[in-house]
Amino acid sequence: MNNRKAIFVPNIVNYALQDFPLYFELGVAHILDWQGYDHILFLVALCGVYTWPEWRQVLGLVTAFTLGHSISLALSLFNKIPISVAFIEFLIPVTILVSAFINIISKKQTSGSRPFIYFLAMLFGLIHGLGFSNYLKSLIGPNILNQLLAFNVGLEIGQLFIVIFTLGISYIVVQVLHVSRREWNLFLSSAIFGIALTMSLSRLSPLFV
Repeated sequence: MNNRKAIFVPNIVNYALQDFPLYFELGVAHILDWQGYDHILFLVALCGVYTWPEWRQVLGLVTAFTLGHSISLALSLFNKIPISVAFIEFLIPVTILVSAFINIISKKQTSGSRPFIYFLAMLFGLIHGLGFSNYLKSLIGPNILNQLLAFNVGLEIGQLFIVIFTLGISYIVVQVLHVSRREWNLFLSSAIFGIALTMSLSRLSPLFV
């Protein structure tokens, strides 16, 4: 009996881990895929107004976003949130639009002066998680929990690359090139706002089809 248990437990572990590398890679590739640049734009809008010394605020924002999209991704995969795909695809650029607009009108850029931004990051994470699930649903197999975990971890690693790159660019522009932080914020956020507005309008018509 003990030998059977010793064999059975490793088999469970091997079964649980066999799909992990594949779905981890899919998660990284999905968040870094430029064809799905809406998620990248949101992360840049969320973190682009910060610099390296404010990494704690950025970590808090990304954690709130991660919590939100992890919850909605799981609920959607288990068919607990029946929402129109077209509606979610419209809402995603709206989250970018709102984030960029808040950056533009805010005089102070620290999240400590804007505590509501953490709530918005989590709320917008819920929306983006539903967008991630639209992609994952077409790939998910019978081992759903392991595949969901692997995909989610891959998403987080991909997000980390985007955040580090964004903070690095902001640091170079503000600290090395000595561009005013406010001017950099206005330039970056205005550009993102324009892209998100165009994206939102282009995704509006499918809602009425």
